[in-house]
Amino acid sequence: MSAIKKILVPVDGSVHGCKAVDEAIYLAEKCGAEMDFVYVASEINKDIPSHLIFDRIWEKLPENISAKKHVETGSISKAILKTAEVEKSDMIIMGSRGLGLFKGAMLGSVSQKVIEESKIPVMVIK
Repeated sequence: MSAIKKILVPVDGSVHGCKAVDEAIYLAEKCGAEMDFVYVASEINKDIPSHLIFDRIWEKLPENISAKKHVETGSISKAILKTAEVEKSDMIIMGSRGLGLFKGAMLGSVSQKVIEESKIPVMVIK
């Protein structure tokens, strides 16, 4: 694997998403990587404003890590992959389950779709 200079972390406020943020921050500190956080607004998380999630992340983000916020809409997996491509991410770190537990079981999980279609490494956190 080549050097990790930029990590994309999809966030939705779920428990697994929060664990992914913590792991991504740890890895970014070790690698000296920049971070991008993407929140994809959808029917599932419509009651959670993105600024609440980003505020919690920025509270724990070390000052020496450069990070950007992204808010997207549409298909969650496609928005994640598009953001990774546009931002030239070296890796995606995401939670194994988001807020849509029932829909995930019915339609296939977002993490599975990202793993299948990603051109870069994906780390899934449980």
